[in-house]
Amino acid sequence: MILLNNSRTRRRRLGVGAAAAGLLAALLTAAPAGAVPDPGDSPAAPKSVSKSDEARTEKAIERGEIPAPDEVVHSRNIEHLANIPKDALPGLNTDIAFQGKYAFAGNYDGFRIYDISNPKAPKTVSQVLCPGSQNDVSVSGNLLFLSTDSSRSDNSCKSTTQPATEKSSWEGMKIFDISDKSNPRYVSAVETACGSHTHTLVPERRNVYVYVSSYSPNATFPDCQPPHDGISVIKVPRKAPQKAAVVNFPVLFPGEGPDGGGNPGGPTNPGVSKTTGCHDITVLPSEDLAAGACMGDGILFSIKDPENPKVIDQVQDNTNFAFWHSATFNQRADKVVFTDELGGGSGATCNAATGPERGANGIYEIKGKGDKRKLVFKSYFKIPRHQADTENCVAHNGSLIPVRGKDLMVQAWYQGGVSVWDFTDSSKPKEIGYFERGPHTTDKITTAGSWSAYYYNGRVYSNDIEKGLDVLKINDKRTDSAQRVRLNELNVQTQPDYFD
Repeated sequence: MILLNNSRTRRRRLGVGAAAAGLLAALLTAAPAGAVPDPGDSPAAPKSVSKSDEARTEKAIERGEIPAPDEVVHSRNIEHLANIPKDALPGLNTDIAFQGKYAFAGNYDGFRIYDISNPKAPKTVSQVLCPGSQNDVSVSGNLLFLSTDSSRSDNSCKSTTQPATEKSSWEGMKIFDISDKSNPRYVSAVETACGSHTHTLVPERRNVYVYVSSYSPNATFPDCQPPHDGISVIKVPRKAPQKAAVVNFPVLFPGEGPDGGGNPGGPTNPGVSKTTGCHDITVLPSEDLAAGACMGDGILFSIKDPENPKVIDQVQDNTNFAFWHSATFNQRADKVVFTDELGGGSGATCNAATGPERGANGIYEIKGKGDKRKLVFKSYFKIPRHQADTENCVAHNGSLIPVRGKDLMVQAWYQGGVSVWDFTDSSKPKEIGYFERGPHTTDKITTAGSWSAYYYNGRVYSNDIEKGLDVLKINDKRTDSAQRVRLNELNVQTQPDYFD
């Protein structure tokens, strides 16, 4: 692990964590030459578009139909307070977690901690170099959790890419001590089957349970064998995180044969992902509920026993959903918004050709009680602003805006920007505000835009893949009351009861 600070240089052993993982922390005063993306963690190279698509994009800019490259535009009720560009970590920016006056921003090369006590001028507290896509990040107390979903030579922050066909390769969960925000310490690592694409915390007083979502098994991968139809459950003792270990692998899609019981995908269901695990899970601890977005399936399950989650209902949409990506409950726990990551986040799917239902959110109501509850589809929501054919755009990570009696949400859409929308009427969702930039380029589709956009203590924080951290303020009477709701900690996939 390399901690990139501006104040001092020193070396030291990591104590109990180092004993567990054999790791050394080096603190540097400037970004070293080695702080570059590992090729094994990089996304696909930018894809050139046709000359006709390029010409249409440029003409749309000329006519004022879309903003110019990197031009910032927003609705009247959105105020752009700040942008903090990337610094020592050049990789793709990813997810965000919050605690007190701090924001923890993931990056394919590690993570960055901001002091957001002044939202108009966030300050960098520390940057940790620890390559390993996607570096999905969560926090609980003095612990920070970091997902690694690329095959590495070992579990250290100095590891390099290594083929998943080699048994010695490592993927999984890394755990840091963040009691000193200026000096995070790597304390342990847990290998999980097929790595950790994302993860979700179920915090308890003595332990933190971690639900690890991963997928795409292959018979040639020793540590990622099919059917892989479940999730890894890690138990982390708060007072001894070095003892973290996998305690269960609950099967969520039981079925006969090598493929389990999830969506078979194509050719049975053309254009739909085959279910070989989950992409993301959101838990609602106050209701002992969880919603899983699992490639070709959406599921609702009980987490009364966190080590043994139990599926309540399973739904599919083989008409308009391609890849179930993430889930968000409303405050009353009678609705779930599922997102569809059509094109894997690398396609231009917010254009007229794709239409308003493909690559959209699906709004489901929860009907019934207890283990007989069912997910009932109500409608789709997609941003109404057409994007260029050179802009990767799709429904991505978002959170509730805590307003009593209303279902309001802020959400990232990659190069579609940040959308604020209302789904109080499940059948008639509508956008009420937005923030976006013009195309990153006009001749290629490049991975860019807002990865995660979350509402936290009166402001919206968006981790832009290429442009860095954006801070937004919503000036709208429909959301004003949310500014009075204050949290000590927020991991969006561990959804709080905002009004408890």
